[in-house]
Amino acid sequence: MFFNGFLDFSNFLSLFFFNGWSFLETSSTCHGINSQIIWFSTLNSSTMVARTVDLRSDTVTKPTETMRAAMATAEVDDDVLGADPTAFRLESEVAKITGKEAGLFVSSGTMGNLISVLVHCDIRGSEVILGDNSHIHIYENGGISTIGGVHPRPVKNNEDGTMDIDSIEVAIRDPRGELVFPTTKLICLENSHAKCLSAEYTDRVGELAKKHGLKLHIDGARIFNASVALGVPVQRLVQAADSVSVCLSKGLGAPVGSVIVGSKSFITKARRLRKTLGGGMRQVGFICAAAFVALKENVEKLDGDHKKAKELAEGLNQIKGLKVDIAAVETNIIYVDIVEGSKITAEKLYKNLEEHGVLVMPKGLSRMRIVLHHQISSSDVHYTLSCFQQAFSGMHQENGSYSISTSRDVSYS
Repeated sequence: MFFNGFLDFSNFLSLFFFNGWSFLETSSTCHGINSQIIWFSTLNSSTMVARTVDLRSDTVTKPTETMRAAMATAEVDDDVLGADPTAFRLESEVAKITGKEAGLFVSSGTMGNLISVLVHCDIRGSEVILGDNSHIHIYENGGISTIGGVHPRPVKNNEDGTMDIDSIEVAIRDPRGELVFPTTKLICLENSHAKCLSAEYTDRVGELAKKHGLKLHIDGARIFNASVALGVPVQRLVQAADSVSVCLSKGLGAPVGSVIVGSKSFITKARRLRKTLGGGMRQVGFICAAAFVALKENVEKLDGDHKKAKELAEGLNQIKGLKVDIAAVETNIIYVDIVEGSKITAEKLYKNLEEHGVLVMPKGLSRMRIVLHHQISSSDVHYTLSCFQQAFSGMHQENGSYSISTSRDVSYS
């Protein structure tokens, strides 16, 4: 008999010894039912990973069996020729959800944003106003500049993800200075990037854009998360936008892809640019089939992801040495800071967590990002909390084995 890492039992506490392994069970609560987590290590103090809880991003999800079945049976044709029925079904569905005329499947959010910016900024040397912490500006390899010749004009992102309306307006170039300045053509927002942008705020930016003859693009990396968190339909959140890049491989858990939406004329131009960038993928319906399943099955799971994220954030914030801004946890993303003066370093914490199968994303010297997704269970949340607790409390040797210190009260419920 071999124990596969982590066992979950109820209503008793006991210590076992089996073939040189020591097991110690500790209590937790899952969905209101008392359960116990069995921890174990070898008697010679070596570490064994009990399970893997991947919290690096919501992009790490694996295709579900339903997705795999849909891929295996998908009806396909040549999408470059505009003939793939499964791709067309997905594109039409996303366009309907967002209230736009048409959609186009692309391989990634980065490609979707790049194509959208290039359609709107069709003259080299054009300028786009965007947040200084936005993905397009920071994390997309400078594609709008290197490929499109588009100049970024960053405006400071506030803590809530917005840019001040006045600051946006000040950043718009005066057309009378076109001899020396780039020409402003576009404003970009991101919804959400941990924080959710309200429909009212987006409307104000849209009104500003129209006032100055500009276009508005929304990087909808986690637009469905924002919709669920705010209780506002996606269509309303993007109503003011001329184009939206809707990522399906993050919160919704599709294996690949985004859909960009806008007017029919916008999508016609976008399709040509997709081909230029190498994004014409022929029988792409195989991938679109899995994305369609994600769209239909996983939106309703987002609220659960958000609740588990809040539970995890509250538990982490109770651990001495960690700090989480609970109010900032609106969706499935948590930022955790190691308090200055803590005895544990970030490097040591990451290593300790990894040894126990908990993977997080470093964000600087003393900050980490944790992202939940539909394949993270309540049990995974409890396990993660206890691993963090262990890292800060230390390991206490008992009878030749190691047990988790529970001297500080951390709520797992």
